[in-house]
Parts: sequence; C-alpha cells; structure tokens
Amino acid sequence: MKPLAAGIAFTLSLVACVTTTSPTGRTQYVGAVSQAELDQMGLQAFSQAKAETPLSKDARLNATVGCVVHALAAQLPPPWNAVRWDYAVFQKDEANAWALPGGKIGVYTGIFRVAKDQDQLAAVLAHEIGHVISRHHDERVTRQVLAQAGLGVAGALAGSRYGDAAQQTTGQLGGAVLEGVFLLPNSRVQESEADVVGQALMAKAGFDPEGAVALWRNMASAGGARPPRWLSTHPDPESRLRELEARAAGLVPTLQAARAQGRSPHCS
Repeated sequence: MKPLAAGIAFTLSLVACVTTTSPTGRTQYVGAVSQAELDQMGLQAFSQAKAETPLSKDARLNATVGCVVHALAAQLPPPWNAVRWDYAVFQKDEANAWALPGGKIGVYTGIFRVAKDQDQLAAVLAHEIGHVISRHHDERVTRQVLAQAGLGVAGALAGSRYGDAAQQTTGQLGGAVLEGVFLLPNSRVQESEADVVGQALMAKAGFDPEGAVALWRNMASAGGARPPRWLSTHPDPESRLRELEARAAGLVPTLQAARAQGRSPHCS
C-alpha cells in the first residue's frame, strides 16, 4: 500500500501544477501553491527579517531606496503594477538585496559598497523584482513539491522491495542529486532571466541600463572564491558581463523613450 499511496500523492501534486510562459518565453511549471499563499509566505519572511535584523536609520539611504523602488514599480506590467511594493533597509554588512512575493523588498546596507549610484542600485532592485514578476518563487516551490513527491515514490518502491534501509538511502542520495543537478542549475536559469527582465525594467523606468554592467563589475571585484560553475546558483561573471553589455546597448532606444516621456529619476 505504501507505493500506491506515494504514487497517488505524486499524481495529485502533478495535477495541481500548471504550465505557463515566463517573460522571456521559457516554459515554467507553477501552481503547487496559490498566489495568495505565496504572498503570505513573502509577508511572513519579510516580517521575520524585520524582527531579527536591525533596520537602518540612515534617512538618505532609505529615501534613495524608496525612490528607486517607486520608479521601478510604476513601470511594472499587470498584475504586478497593482501590488503595493514595500521595502526595508537593513543594517547588515552583506552586499545583498531581495524581493519576495507580495511586493516585499529587503536591502542590506552592505549593497552600497558595490551599488555606488542610483543606476547601479536600480540594477540590483530591478533584478530582484524580476525574480518576482517572472514567478521564480512559484516555480521553485513547485519544483520542490514535485521533487519531494518524486522522492517519496522512489523511496516507497525501494522500501517495498529491499527494506527500510534501502528506502532511507534512496532518499539521501536522491536529495543530493536533486539539489546538485536538478534544482541549482535551474536557479542559474532564473538568475539569467532576472538579469534580462530587470535590465529592461530599469531602462523603461529611466535608469541607465549600463548601470547593471558597472554593478556586476563591482560585484566581481568585491567577490571572493566562487564554487565550481556546475554547482553555482549564479551565472559565470564573465559571461554575465558580456550579456549585460550587449543588452545595455540594445536598450538605448528604451531609455531614450523613457526620458522623452519624462521618466528621469533623481534618487541620489
């Protein structure tokens, strides 16, 4: 009965999922949880971060982040333009930022070591918003659900034939394979997609897309040793810079159109 129950669970998880198309035309599997549930997860994570990490009291940094967030949010497509985007600046030395479903954005003060002007900050935040509007959180949650269900089926089948020890070993090895070969490479795809979506968004909002190039040059200079490329969740820095440079040149007309329509942010 265990293999049967596991198979039913796996089938139900597949039924709950749907396919959609990302902003770059990539097929995605999403829908393991509802958008309302994703938004609630984002809110909970945001609230937890604010409870656990000191908020920056630097009025200038807070105003700069707010200015960039509002300029970017004003250019989002439906339904994301109806989201109330909220942000917090955390007093934390790590050069990082993130965005969550439900329109929650976190910025660490350490990011200002590498994002040295409004265009570079816009590149960071547009990239993070790009993850949200590309439904990357939904996609990863769905993949995790399917992965867990699949491991349950494989473990139950192994256990029914070879015993509990085999079932436990299958789960351990399967988890390692999924993490190293299935889930992390997909994250690299998402990072590249967020680069594409974010750079287009920042240009549409009136920020210079060359800022993304400068930002990642700064990030590469500040970064330490990297893990092997096949086990990394981020694209290779040199490849990333080449792609950002090529897109920046192609986005000049978008930037010019934005400026002609009065979108010329002054956030710093």
